[in-house]
Amino acid sequence: MACEVSGLEWGFVGRGKKDTIPTARVLSHDIQNQESSVQVNVSARHGHLKADDQEIITTKVEKLRRFFDRINAIEVTVDLERLDRPSVEINVSAEHAPDFVAATESNSVVSALDLTLDKVEQQIRKHKERVTEHKGGQTPRHS
Repeated sequence: MACEVSGLEWGFVGRGKKDTIPTARVLSHDIQNQESSVQVNVSARHGHLKADDQEIITTKVEKLRRFFDRINAIEVTVDLERLDRPSVEINVSAEHAPDFVAATESNSVVSALDLTLDKVEQQIRKHKERVTEHKGGQTPRHS
């Protein structure tokens, strides 16, 4: 006897009702789907992005997931109003955390993206450090 509930396959081991032991094993395809559950939205203001640029932005932004597991959605907005100084804004939404927002302008879209990613990574690391500090005891202060 087996049934599938929320990514787990439940079965029973034993001969009768009294000695049956419920067992569970995780289905591998559900784990893979959970790992890539970050929703990435790339948009452009005052112009259009090439497909190659959108792909580069998406792959770079998805790497933020390795810093914080609870990231739900990432929104990237590229402003092309000034073509000589494009700006990139990143808004990261995570569970049980405030939104992480950063914006930068630079000479190219890719360099602005890299600078903005550095800012967001710093915010995520700072938040994660604050959350993972020990809550019960006194933390040592600098003299």
